[in-house]
Amino acid sequence: MPGRLHGKVAIVTGAGTIGAGMGNGKAVALVFAQEGAAIVAVDVNAGGAETTANEIREAGGVALAIAGDVSREADVQRIVAGTIERFGRIDILHNNVGIEIPGDPVSTTEEDWDRVHDVNLKAPFLLCKHAIPHMERQGGGAIVNVSSVASEIPVGSSIAYGASKAALNMMTRSLARALGPEIRVNAVCPGYVDTAWHRNAHGDERANQIAAHYASMVPAGDFARPEDVADAIIWLIEGARQVTGETIFVDGGLHISPPR
Repeated sequence: MPGRLHGKVAIVTGAGTIGAGMGNGKAVALVFAQEGAAIVAVDVNAGGAETTANEIREAGGVALAIAGDVSREADVQRIVAGTIERFGRIDILHNNVGIEIPGDPVSTTEEDWDRVHDVNLKAPFLLCKHAIPHMERQGGGAIVNVSSVASEIPVGSSIAYGASKAALNMMTRSLARALGPEIRVNAVCPGYVDTAWHRNAHGDERANQIAAHYASMVPAGDFARPEDVADAIIWLIEGARQVTGETIFVDGGLHISPPR
């Protein structure tokens, strides 16, 4: 039986991982592939993109790996052109890539501010700018941006990150207003997600402590896995025909009961 995304072509940015384990982008790429989509796995790290693409191929799926810095327009143009050359269309654009650089209003440097906004906000804009004309020519598509619970709950220790994600939410709504009805645009806002990035950054013992603390704070009583975020994204793409311009929180309820 064909999957829910059979015959579709999906660009997934940040599709690699740092070290072993699972990240949000890789989880989405694998789930999309399981549902029948051909995947363009994009990552700044060529090895990470190729690893994800290889796993998809080994499981019987179709994947193309492209390395590139999506905050650079030339790289984005190359990624979109490579997708069209190989598959002839773009049905799904998943803007997953993002970075966080800690810093309060005084300690945050201009360089850090610009880098965070380049990756978290300019990159999704550039990908939309160059992918949307192909979606319009073929009669439609779906875009899902990855925002964060930090777009709703102020995080004083990472001013640039929270500001960039709040701006991404507004860009999502603006895109949905401009592109409907042919193209639906939504965002997911994860909370703490147990990813390879967190485990590499903190080590397993500290990552387990952070995860347990987070689980104790939220109404759902647990933290998210990358696959939970992927499930929400699949629903936004294929199961939510009347949903556009929305930000869906995958945070265990943190945004309705933030810590004091």
